[in-house]
Amino acid sequence: SMFTHMLARGSTLVTFFSLLTPTHSFQATRAIGRLYSTTSSLNMSKRVLVPIADGSEEIETTCITDTLTRFGAEVTVASVKEGELLCTMSRGIKIQADTSIDDAAKQEWDLIAIPGGMPGAEHLRDSQPLVNLLKRQKQNSK
Repeated sequence: SMFTHMLARGSTLVTFFSLLTPTHSFQATRAIGRLYSTTSSLNMSKRVLVPIADGSEEIETTCITDTLTRFGAEVTVASVKEGELLCTMSRGIKIQADTSIDDAAKQEWDLIAIPGGMPGAEHLRDSQPLVNLLKRQKQNSK
């Protein structure tokens, strides 16, 4: 199951999703819902990165992006594939990322929400730009 840490920081909740274990879309949706549970509409749009790879779980990816968008977040999907934005998900559905992980790593994010799925989770784990970005998020207490 998904390994989630919820940390209260003022009125903001921060979620870290493990790269090493697959997630379940219900749990991911519930955790994300808690992120914005203090308000029905955001006063300020939160910037959220959803990294994907070949083999990522398409339902988790779409549930994460859909739920966060409905709560007013600015969601960006980033591909960890070298030089390619189109990813073939775990059941063969193709999803076009908004940007590359290299470009996303140059930006600041309020949250990084990582979908599960195999072998997508392994590809995400092996993406050095994503690992560096997650370390920076942790260092900045995000």
